[in-house]
Amino acid sequence: MKSILIDAGPLIALFDKSDSYHEQAISFLKNFKGRLFTTWPVVTEASHMLGFSVKVQIALLEWINRGGLYLIEIETYHLTRLIELSEKFKDVPMDLADATLIVAAESNNIKEIVTIDSDFYIYRDVRKRYLKNIFIK
Repeated sequence: MKSILIDAGPLIALFDKSDSYHEQAISFLKNFKGRLFTTWPVVTEASHMLGFSVKVQIALLEWINRGGLYLIEIETYHLTRLIELSEKFKDVPMDLADATLIVAAESNNIKEIVTIDSDFYIYRDVRKRYLKNIFIK
């Protein structure tokens, strides 16, 4: 089964009907065959951006709880790599959520991402590869 990372943007779009990517996020999810993975910082960012409604924030958490996506834990030993990535891409800049997605990709050999963030065309993993964005071509 295919494993793909998902960033905050498409998660926000999925739960915010006024988001310009909402229909695309719904369509993607209906057609996707595989497992979506993310990290807690990404969920935190999405939940914050959905702060206009506690009901919507809860809907996101309930969807995750039902298996809508799986969480990859970021451990203390990942901090060195997170700092390294943040330093390397400080001119972009890379935020914590994005750095955790690169670490998650590296540690789980995931090569694709669902994102609206063009920065992922700049970020490279430890093998100098970027994540292939399958949401926006």
